[in-house]
Amino acid sequence: MIRCLAIDDEPLALQQLVAYIKKIPFLELAAQCQSALEAKKYLEQETVDAIFCDINMPDLNGMDFVKSLQYPPMIVFTTAYSEYAVEGFKVNAVDYLLKPFGLQDFQRAANRIKERLEPSVANNQDDGTIFVKTDYRIVKVTVADIRYIEGMSEYLKIHIEGEKPIITLLSMKKMEERLPDTFMRIHRSYIVNLDKIQEVNKNRIIMDADTYLPIGDLYKEAFQRYLDTKFLGK
Repeated sequence: MIRCLAIDDEPLALQQLVAYIKKIPFLELAAQCQSALEAKKYLEQETVDAIFCDINMPDLNGMDFVKSLQYPPMIVFTTAYSEYAVEGFKVNAVDYLLKPFGLQDFQRAANRIKERLEPSVANNQDDGTIFVKTDYRIVKVTVADIRYIEGMSEYLKIHIEGEKPIITLLSMKKMEERLPDTFMRIHRSYIVNLDKIQEVNKNRIIMDADTYLPIGDLYKEAFQRYLDTKFLGK
């Protein structure tokens, strides 16, 4: 499922946007906001794969809102003003919907998002590798070489043994689903390769002399169960 955020300051327009999202089988409505400022607060705590965003809004317009995001997800702009189209594509928007738009136009935009996101990670369970989309390339990664994965808003940073990290547009949940059971989520922002752990110190996992990862409260119990299966001693 592709998690979506709907933003529009007009209640009726927002209601229509939400209704269209719910009609598309592969879209999931994560939240709806009536301002860009409300959306910014939401994104400080949560991640989404795509944003359907009105441009003309008070306080902070949709265009400036998207420009303010360090790692913007897939963006579809919605507006009643056609003059914003060129500027919208300058910020790499997936599509631009001119109000009033129908379900067919919305479906087209949704399909474009799906096409861009689907290649982000592909599994090859037989040889222990995955393919990860980064920038304009799709690179092959040996799963056993991944040390840990760090969530950064809408993006993930994959830390690999002896190589530079790879940054890809993907949610933590989707990455979790694609990794083998040698990986475990220990925090809202971290998934670790259990085979790469050097030490556990209180509520921290030590990967090396310079890397200390926190264990989140929601994940302590599951991680402790894993430790219990490996622990030798009283």
